[in-house]
Amino acid sequence: MTIASVVISMTKKQFQRILRIVLAIGTITSLFFVPWIVLWAWIQPLPDTVQEQADKAISYGFDGIVLYIDQSGRPPSYSTAGWHDRKKEIPAKPDALFKIASISKLYNAVAITKLAHNKQLLLDNTLADFFPELVGRIENAEKITVRMMIQHTSGIPNYTDTFNYWAHPKESNEENLALVLDLPAKFEPGEDYEYSNTNYLLLSEIMDKVLGYDHFQYIQEEILNRLHLKNTFSSVKKVDSNRVMSGYHVGYPLDLKTDNTGMVASAEDVGKFIRALNDGSLFDEGEQDIYSSLYRYGHTGLVPGYQSIARYHRDIDAVVVQFTGPTNFEGYNWNLSEIMYNRIIKILTNQE
Repeated sequence: MTIASVVISMTKKQFQRILRIVLAIGTITSLFFVPWIVLWAWIQPLPDTVQEQADKAISYGFDGIVLYIDQSGRPPSYSTAGWHDRKKEIPAKPDALFKIASISKLYNAVAITKLAHNKQLLLDNTLADFFPELVGRIENAEKITVRMMIQHTSGIPNYTDTFNYWAHPKESNEENLALVLDLPAKFEPGEDYEYSNTNYLLLSEIMDKVLGYDHFQYIQEEILNRLHLKNTFSSVKKVDSNRVMSGYHVGYPLDLKTDNTGMVASAEDVGKFIRALNDGSLFDEGEQDIYSSLYRYGHTGLVPGYQSIARYHRDIDAVVVQFTGPTNFEGYNWNLSEIMYNRIIKILTNQE
């Protein structure tokens, strides 16, 4: 008798009973492959308050956490736990500066939107239009458009994915770009999606060329000044390092806060930016339609020592920004930060 004939001869109830047993065995087996610290964090009873959940971050293995919440109808709130500087035993500060990593892509996408709206560049201009010297050095440079780079559909390799990158990170755009020159494209432009930091490196160079000056000055004038944001900077080199929250990577003993790896900002500044991005107050007439066709309205960030999440939640009309450290690229610190963040959203939803 074949398996098929046995299944056919079963009653519906017999089949459902066997199916439940098979699924149960599969679930139990899968638990052996689930990291227990992640499972433990996920199944813990949900606290009543955000601060109680923030306090649990330390039991997840984080050195410190900073949370900023802007919920409609309530004053903005801050929650912290752990250390701003664990070696000096300085408690976490709500106004600490933090490396926001890829959250900065939102600021760059807004800047490109404004330049496109003002006809200072065209979204369908190609990489070769701006940098003809890259033809033959970046595959498909004559086909890759500004729009594709914003949307990560260019096929350009990601320089941070090159071998052992974070062991010896580069600081200049020129050095980073050199890591991917002459490499084959990941795919034909516009045919697929793959996240690539090289896209935004090139976009920053394009903005510099179009403007004739550093694009962060444009971000300062068109975004930060407009929103009265005083605690957002182009790099750690622009601030007193004591204001920057310490950042550690598991297995590496030194504090990484002085490493120059992009923008730094307070959680409040990031939260105000995310609110203005989503409610449209950041845009002039016609700009939001362009932006909506280009990029997302929330983002995460990850560089050694620093994990960040910044999103707007329409159902509860709340912006939530979370900063955590340390990082562990081969561990579960990112998963734990996502679990932490999602539990905070549930707490806010329950309070609603």
